[in-house]
Amino acid sequence: MGKTAILLGATGLTGGFLLEKLIADNSYTKIKLFSRSSVEKTSDKIEEHLVDLLKLADQKVEFIADEIYCCIGTTASKTKDKNLYKAIDYGIPVAAAKLAKQHGIATFIVMSSMGADASSTVFYNRTKGEMERDVLQQNIQNTFVLRPSLIGGRRDEFRLGERIGVTLMKLLNPLFVGSLKKYRMIHPEKIATCMKILANKPIHESIISSDKIITIANFKENE
Repeated sequence: MGKTAILLGATGLTGGFLLEKLIADNSYTKIKLFSRSSVEKTSDKIEEHLVDLLKLADQKVEFIADEIYCCIGTTASKTKDKNLYKAIDYGIPVAAAKLAKQHGIATFIVMSSMGADASSTVFYNRTKGEMERDVLQQNIQNTFVLRPSLIGGRRDEFRLGERIGVTLMKLLNPLFVGSLKKYRMIHPEKIATCMKILANKPIHESIISSDKIITIANFKENE
């Protein structure tokens, strides 16, 4: 019998790549999407739940699967209200992890970001760090927290700050060698590939740095 995956954030850049990979993988027979809007993608595997993600706990009955992928995230420019920002970047992943724990789901994979630190004085880094801490506290058997650096790729929405950052990083990437590799810009498809690999071939690390994400993804692609 095939596996069922839950994907949060399928309408986002990384989540979109991950959804395509799950659809193409014959080991998955159902992909449950929980989101505010439809992905507008056709597949017999997809089961969409259009819900208020800020009230994810209300979806307890339907929140059952073999694996959970959480690609939820916003930006300071898109969500200026800090309370709403925290409700999204902290509240949704933690609520999902708690539901996973309640249902005995053994694999939980979540996107965080480089610089995440629960003790940071920077609000955005602290929010990600607190999310990581409280997700890991659920003690789900296979929990993986991915910390990508600046994410490249083409977005539907225009973000001036990110566009400038991506341009600069393309120039700087060759300079990041050795211990600095984790600062290299990363493509969302690499993140999606890494997430799916970790779900099917768990490793002993819980925190996956950006350079490690690329290493894992490249290893699979070169097999």
